[in-house]
Amino acid sequence: MFFDSSALVPVFYADHEHHEASAAVYLNGTKDDFCARRSLGEVYATLTGLPVRPRITGPNALSVVEQIRERLTLVSLSDGEYLSALDSASPAIIGNAFYDWLIAKCALKVGATNLITWNVKHFKRFGLEISGIVKTPLELL
Repeated sequence: MFFDSSALVPVFYADHEHHEASAAVYLNGTKDDFCARRSLGEVYATLTGLPVRPRITGPNALSVVEQIRERLTLVSLSDGEYLSALDSASPAIIGNAFYDWLIAKCALKVGATNLITWNVKHFKRFGLEISGIVKTPLELL
């Protein structure tokens, strides 16, 4: 399994509408499961930016990031893979969609059979190879 940040954030925010399903799938994860290294930054930024009281502090979000790091294997693209992703994206992928493209490329790099996300539409637009592995946590319960 390969986790997108949209499936990781609800694991650690109990009031999130997707908390139960996300937590159930995440807690079954092991070091044989993955997330993109860049997703750690997304998790941190999302948690510390939530409009909640009390605010989620930087140290609390860092603790979450460390828990993810301990449970999942982090994946990043090499310089060549990153440049290849840019090249393959340039004809059709614009704006912030490129960041989802990088995550999808990381999932493909490790041969993930499930890319776990709540942002299904963000990934389905990338063609059959990627859309064929996109699942919500609910689909895995």
